[in-house]
Amino acid sequence: PWQQGRAALIFSKQAKRLVMGLKYAGREDIAVPAAQWMARAGREVLRPDSLLVPVPLHWLRLVRRRYNQAALLAKALSDETGCDTVLDALRRPVRTPKLQDMSPNERFQALSGTIQLKRADRLTGRKVVLIDDVLTTGATLSAATAAVLDAGAARVDILTLARTERYA
Repeated sequence: PWQQGRAALIFSKQAKRLVMGLKYAGREDIAVPAAQWMARAGREVLRPDSLLVPVPLHWLRLVRRRYNQAALLAKALSDETGCDTVLDALRRPVRTPKLQDMSPNERFQALSGTIQLKRADRLTGRKVVLIDDVLTTGATLSAATAAVLDAGAARVDILTLARTERYA
C-alpha cells in the first residue's frame, strides 16, 4: 500500500548478523552506520519535507529489548538527513506472536489492525517515510501504512535497513 520502498541491504548472511545484533544483542552502535547506508539507499524517498516514523514495538517487547531498533534507525537517519521524525506517532497495543515461523498470509492476518495511531495530528498532510529494520513479507509495514494513511498522510514510502530477496 506504500508508494515506494527502498532498503540498504539484502538480508544475506552478513546483513542478518548486523540486523540481529541491532535487534537482539544490544548493538545500538550499529544504528549510526546503518542510517548512513539507509540515507544513500533511500535518496529517492527521502526529501527535505519527509517525516520519518518508526514501526512501533508492543510495550512488552520494548521492555524486554530496552529499545525499539526502528526508532534508533529513525533517530540516526534524522540526524543524518535533517528530516523530521516523530518517534511515537504509532503504537502497537496488541501483542502479536513471533512472526518468524508464519507464512505470508498468516503474518498479514496476525498484523491486521494491530498498529494504531498515537499522534495523528503530526501526520496529516505529510509525506511519511516508515522506518523498520527488515522488510520480509511486507505485513508489518502494510499495517503501519494503513494506520498512517488513516491519519491523513499525503504519501507513504518505506525505508528499511534490509530486505529479503523476495523484494530484490
